[in-house]
Amino acid sequence: MMSGGPPCERPSMRILIADDHELVRETIAMFLLAEGFADVMTANNVAETLETLGKSGSFDLVLLDYSMTGMDGLAGLARVIAANEGKPVALISGEATPRIATDAIEAGARGFVPKTLGTKAMISAIRFMVSGKVFVPFDFMQKPETRTVADLTDRETEVLRGICHGKSNKEIARDLDLREVTIKLHVKTLCRKLDAKNRTQAAMIATERNLL
Repeated sequence: MMSGGPPCERPSMRILIADDHELVRETIAMFLLAEGFADVMTANNVAETLETLGKSGSFDLVLLDYSMTGMDGLAGLARVIAANEGKPVALISGEATPRIATDAIEAGARGFVPKTLGTKAMISAIRFMVSGKVFVPFDFMQKPETRTVADLTDRETEVLRGICHGKSNKEIARDLDLREVTIKLHVKTLCRKLDAKNRTQAAMIATERNLL
């Protein structure tokens, strides 16, 4: 950018914040408006995000909550990137791991913003990404991957808990707002980690070892 550009360009920046927690998206929007970002819109799921992009055109930056309805892992990210016509799309999350952040960047995300990031740092990160650079907090990426029981990820543990409660893959998918095929993949992985032949044996192992 040319020197002197940001003060003139800042009000014209268009930012879309997509998060299913109203307090989170409205708080971020409020801070952005206070910082001079005059065009800030919000959405509460992927479908509404895509609808907003269809009606309002592309945004200079779209912030997507990794866990909100319709994300389906990183599938939702890909859909929004395509809909935003090449302009930056980044993830925000309070629970995603460094591995997820890395996968998101490789999938085309412009950055990853933890919800624990301070207000000033978040605003700086947003400006950084709008300028065309990739943002990922160094400290966050140094964190060890979160693991739960038997070296299962948090998501695999949630699926295992559903299995132990006697739920079908379809029911677990509905509870976690994921596709059934995604649940099947998680079941296959957790069975391998638990050395179980099937979901029934996985539930038995979890019960016997008091894993949950």
